[in-house]
Amino acid sequence: MKLTLKVETAESAYTVTTSLFNVIEWERRTKRKASDLAAGVGYEDLAFLAYAASKSNNITVNVVFDEFIKSLVNLEVVESEAESFTEAAPTEGN
Repeated sequence: MKLTLKVETAESAYTVTTSLFNVIEWERRTKRKASDLAAGVGYEDLAFLAYAASKSNNITVNVVFDEFIKSLVNLEVVESEAESFTEAAPTEGN
């Protein structure tokens, strides 16, 4: 699952794309499965994904997650892309 998030703080604005690693970080933190995101995403979920993706992309963020949240002015999903797995094409016998 990839999410492109627009992150806006008082000092800067940027977009960042999550990776599978960031989603797994979120799963570990929340003890929920990525499939739960389809049922609804809270702002804390988005904030954590933005925080994790920012760190992964070498964007300087506050070390303390709550301080990162306090610095946010706006946070929105720009694009979302579900992971798709390639299936084998049907063959004559299948």
